[in-house]
Amino acid sequence: MSLQLIEVHVPASHLEKFQGQMTSYDYKSFWVTKESDGRTQFRILLHTNHVEDVLNDLEGVSSNVEGFETLLIPVRAYFSKETVKEDEDKEEDEDDEAKLRRASRQELLSSVEKNSKITLNYSLLIVLSAFVATVGFLKDSEAVVIGAMVIAPMIGPVIAVAFSSILGDYKLLTKAVATSLLGVGVVIVISILFAFFTQLELTTDQYLSRTKIEFIDIILGIASGAAGALAFLNRLSGNLVGVMVAVALLPPSVAVGMSIGDGNWELAYGSFLLVTANIMSILLAAVIIFSVSGIRPVQWREVQKANVSRPLSITFILIIVSVLVLLIFIGE
Repeated sequence: MSLQLIEVHVPASHLEKFQGQMTSYDYKSFWVTKESDGRTQFRILLHTNHVEDVLNDLEGVSSNVEGFETLLIPVRAYFSKETVKEDEDKEEDEDDEAKLRRASRQELLSSVEKNSKITLNYSLLIVLSAFVATVGFLKDSEAVVIGAMVIAPMIGPVIAVAFSSILGDYKLLTKAVATSLLGVGVVIVISILFAFFTQLELTTDQYLSRTKIEFIDIILGIASGAAGALAFLNRLSGNLVGVMVAVALLPPSVAVGMSIGDGNWELAYGSFLLVTANIMSILLAAVIIFSVSGIRPVQWREVQKANVSRPLSITFILIIVSVLVLLIFIGE
């Protein structure tokens, strides 16, 4: 049984109205406490499936009523007489299986905002992963390249781009795109410098395999994006899925930089197409997964922006992917 706790601090002026609102909530239990500042605290226990509906209702109130505050708290365990009823648990499990399970929009948005920021940790991990991956290419060591993909934090910003485009949040989208481009750009610059100053012969399999694009690479990108989006929706650990996304992004980016540093523009073009195809495939899969999962804003103005942004995002990505597929077939 997946439960969460919503804690609401209600000022006296809004107490009667909020008590009327509560009658429409599908909760398991609730507790009421009077606070010293005159407000009333409500702690509402709900099944995870109903959390977003309640938060959507409270979101508008919190932004308009002075002193009205809302918190969401995870519940690790809950015991009562009702929790031992097996029939009830089975019924909830069946409802969960019929839907694409995910965390609430508010939780996901908070995570996206965090992943859209350029932080010192993000920058350092990108730099380190670029160094490790480039060395792995030069040594033709698959193990070293895999190690680089483990530490590369490339999944967060890419997923943030897809999520913000679904919501039509252009400010957040701009930040996420900038963070993603920074990550790829740093990797390319570092690998350019490595190739230029080492002057080693670039004939390793790890390098050459990332300098050409095939149709199967688009399938890999779509699978990576879908896995990343599903892991994000369910708040699962991003480590393993992050490696899968890094497979599609980190090695081709290194190949772009090494090709430029070596002055081999033909191979640079092939690896650039591979990076672009992988990014667009990941975004396409993530946008579709987020759309199917029912990610929607609730305020009227945000709904209007999302209704425009969502189809535009899918159309734009589809056009680019189609052009890349065409280039693949032309090049064969």
